[in-house]
Amino acid sequence: MSDAAQPTTAAEVRAAAEAVKTALDRHLAAVERRSGEDDPAVYEAFNQLAAAAEVYDELLYDRYDEVTPFEIPGADDSLPPYSGPEEPSALSVLIRRDYAVAEPQRLLAQAQRIEAADGGADSGAAETVNGALGVLFGEFEPDEIASRHKEFGLEEADSTLWVTAADELPEPGEWLSAPFDSVDPQRVVCRFDVSAVFDEDLDDDADDVDLEADEDAEEDEDLEPLDTDR
Repeated sequence: MSDAAQPTTAAEVRAAAEAVKTALDRHLAAVERRSGEDDPAVYEAFNQLAAAAEVYDELLYDRYDEVTPFEIPGADDSLPPYSGPEEPSALSVLIRRDYAVAEPQRLLAQAQRIEAADGGADSGAAETVNGALGVLFGEFEPDEIASRHKEFGLEEADSTLWVTAADELPEPGEWLSAPFDSVDPQRVVCRFDVSAVFDEDLDDDADDVDLEADEDAEEDEDLEPLDTDR
């Protein structure tokens, strides 16, 4: 028997279409019965609908060289269905924020100001980008850096926040040696993503105007004194 892939049949496409209809009904029923904003049943139904739609789209293309007009964001990278406790007694919050070091000189200057204000102007930690980052993140909370990133010569990129459920808090210091190695995707209660990919539908001309305005403003902007009081 040949190992070559067999062509998709019309019956397979029809079966995939019926699976989409079933998944759509289940998703609507879960939404109608939702118990809160982050109901895991709705999340699971969403993932099932996304998977069914993806299979149908692939088979439709294989058989008829056609595609559907539907696109479900994040379907390829969606988390598995939630399988954690219904009422968690503990939780972990995992945050990742990406930045580009857009203006190294601004970063160095601000770190040096922090050192001077703390009486550590001669330590030399703020003379390199790595040292300046250590000074910056040692002085300010991550949320404050996120809100003031341009002051520090940083440029925002993608970010994500995951809230994961736990049965109980781990022992003190238990995970510090490898803090991100034991994340169970099936225990993610909710997640929030920020990315430029969600802005692709914005008017390109408007983006260009805003970008030019920002660049002009940054060119004329002097370094502002930092409030280093914690």
